[in-house]
Amino acid sequence: MVSPAASNSNGRESGIKLVGYSNFVRHNPHSDKFKVHKFHHIEFWCADATNTYKRFQHGLGMSLVAKSDQSTSNTLYASYALQSNDLVFAFTAPYSRKCAAAGEGTPFRHYSVDQAYDFINNHGLAVRAVGLLVEDARAAYEASVAHGGKGVLPPLELKDTASGATQTVAEVLLYGDVVLRYVSGSFSGPFLAGYSPLPDSPALSYGLVRVDHAVGNAHDLLKTVEYIMGFTGFHEFAEFVAEDVGTVDSGLNSMVLANNNQMVLMPVNEPTFGTPRKSQIQTYLEQNEGPGLQHLALLTHDIFHTLREMRARSELGGFEFMPRPSDKYYRELPKKIGDTLTPEQYKEVEELGILADRDDQGVLLQIFTKPLGDRPTVFIEIIQRVGCEREVREERVRQPAGGAMAEAAAGEEAQAGDGNGQAEEAQAAVEVVVRKEQAAGCGGFGKGNFSELFKSIEDYERTLNV
Repeated sequence: MVSPAASNSNGRESGIKLVGYSNFVRHNPHSDKFKVHKFHHIEFWCADATNTYKRFQHGLGMSLVAKSDQSTSNTLYASYALQSNDLVFAFTAPYSRKCAAAGEGTPFRHYSVDQAYDFINNHGLAVRAVGLLVEDARAAYEASVAHGGKGVLPPLELKDTASGATQTVAEVLLYGDVVLRYVSGSFSGPFLAGYSPLPDSPALSYGLVRVDHAVGNAHDLLKTVEYIMGFTGFHEFAEFVAEDVGTVDSGLNSMVLANNNQMVLMPVNEPTFGTPRKSQIQTYLEQNEGPGLQHLALLTHDIFHTLREMRARSELGGFEFMPRPSDKYYRELPKKIGDTLTPEQYKEVEELGILADRDDQGVLLQIFTKPLGDRPTVFIEIIQRVGCEREVREERVRQPAGGAMAEAAAGEEAQAGDGNGQAEEAQAAVEVVVRKEQAAGCGGFGKGNFSELFKSIEDYERTLNV
């Protein structure tokens, strides 16, 4: 039987069972049905791509790196890509329905202006695509559809006219109107082939590195994760039930899914019922008119610098943050976190309104923006993970005649050992490279802060009459 805490209004039972944070045992079965490397990009659909990308550029510190619009002979939509290190956001808006013929410069000729208008009308500013860099987008699509995934875009080849490099993209429905977009190929330019690169755009960065995790909200958690796990092979990485994360007023159930290398983390939430206040997840589902992507956690290696830059622009066109926790929260924080943070860092945490939590491996620093648009739906989390460093050994085979180095598959994510001598004995045919890497999900997902966060969101929603 499903734990009572796992039940929502659907009252549905599933082969997957929620057991709660305390009873969950993490295990990586390496069960992916196709090879997934990492997040590639996130695409927002909106009514006005120009003004939207400029707000995110200013608020998050990201450079404009590529575009596709009427100036590049795209007659269907305007689309602009921003980048900060390995973080890529795209913003796409349709042109007039009366000009809905694909021009020569339209990368996605399948793009439906009518569908885009319907999406925007239903959801407002919202994420349309979660892009994943995969080994083979065609194989990923075929495996997904064969295992129950709902195909949206069959494999499509994009070509870069300047270099001749190609790229394959394909899409499978993730939840609601959000698609999981597979990307592979030889193209190494910014964003996607077919977009015009903008190498002369001013560089801008507040230190954001990449997407750490992408969180969805759904009516039925177990049904949704069964579907996603079924066509991807992703495994359960963490879970929380209402007793773990809620307040006396509201709650949620949540599961975190991960790919083999755990660089792609995708939590899914559902609302719980029978509490004095409506769950914030239910509010999202109503305001978004169905399931969708709730928030994006963006990783930085210096949250103090990133937050100072973002807060300096909060009242000047950037993003506002949820109210800071109570003074009591910060007085008690050193007892919970310990000496991982210095006294100076504790002071900065309090001054910037950052929340902190830890698990048995490391520390998580986090803060949440208010909703990004008019509706109380999608928002952003800024995080830094501290600790959990491990040594990873990669064996790289040197090609004959001084060719490029190729990574040996056998070396992928092996724990570091005494391999230098072996490399020398192989007369440099195999080079063992040891690098440090932070374990996925280091410091957890803020379980110890959920109560404080829920209170903050509930107080904010009281001001909205939702």
